[in-house]
Amino acid sequence: VQLQASGGGLAQSGGSLRLSCAASGFTLDMYAIGWFRQVPGKKREEVSCIRSSDDRTTYADSVKGRFTISRDNAKNTVYLQMNSLKPEDTALYTCATKSNGFCSGLEDLWGQGTLVTVSS
Repeated sequence: VQLQASGGGLAQSGGSLRLSCAASGFTLDMYAIGWFRQVPGKKREEVSCIRSSDDRTTYADSVKGRFTISRDNAKNTVYLQMNSLKPEDTALYTCATKSNGFCSGLEDLWGQGTLVTVSS
């Protein structure tokens, strides 16, 4: 049972990246999934979440209008499409399940991080 986050890399300011959060050993559509990011020395930030029951989404103000979270149940994967990237989006990104199916729930299972670096 694990989550695998991938898709990070180097992008230029204004560019795009798509992160993937793939599950193995369980079915993702039963869970709310959150994407988080952390920069050394700063508090971890939840950037987006997608609910299990109706795929309702939430976004941090810092990424609203630029990032889009979605899920593909056939691939057992949740995506984070990141557009109009800014240097301040540089961080280690990771995904996690929310135990109660709602974005207000506590994080349960974490994936490993994928590094996103945005150059100016």
